[in-house]
Amino acid sequence: MSPPSAKPVSVYVFDAYGTLFDVHAAVRRHAGDLGPEAQRLSAIWRDKQLEYSWTRALMERYLDFWALTEQALDTAMAITGVSDAALRQRLLDAYWQLDCYPEVPGVLKDLKQAGHKLAILSNGSPAMLEAAARAAGIEDYLDEVFSTDRLKTYKTRPDVYELVTNAFRVYPEAVSFQSSNRWDIAGATAFGFRTVWINRTGAADEYTDLPPVAVLSDLNGLAALG
Repeated sequence: MSPPSAKPVSVYVFDAYGTLFDVHAAVRRHAGDLGPEAQRLSAIWRDKQLEYSWTRALMERYLDFWALTEQALDTAMAITGVSDAALRQRLLDAYWQLDCYPEVPGVLKDLKQAGHKLAILSNGSPAMLEAAARAAGIEDYLDEVFSTDRLKTYKTRPDVYELVTNAFRVYPEAVSFQSSNRWDIAGATAFGFRTVWINRTGAADEYTDLPPVAVLSDLNGLAALG
């Protein structure tokens, strides 16, 4: 079989959090209230959110992503010594309207105008993803928003990525999958997607036996990969 990069791409699929939407935007809006622990709290919040999703998937004890987001924030606040119920609620409220990265609307518009199908594939709950896409003004560019909630599990299970191929009736190699999470890129590559790692933070490479076809610092240049 030819490598995925040799096949024409008909569907572009994007992870949501960290790829389209800035997961640290909620804490940044309230950094003044959090003080010097703001950045550390935000990092722990994100790390625990992901850790809980992997653990729940392995245990087959599903809770939706919003519940995990709340639990992860509680843990992050406990670790950093922040105990302010009103601030907790403001942080959670802010998570429903995360900033999208500056290039996102333009990239999606260009891909859509070029005739491609566009979708999100995310661990996020349907309500979270709907709110984030609406707040970013990108909902009209999306043909589908796939939440792992449909399967009551989380990435990187193969059946999560299969949601895309089943819905669009395409082979995996016809899908270009973009994520800022290297573990997500590994899972999508193992499934057979053509993958592009959006390495926004300059992170070290991992899962080297499951490489992406390209690495970009943001979504600009994605269309040129073809």
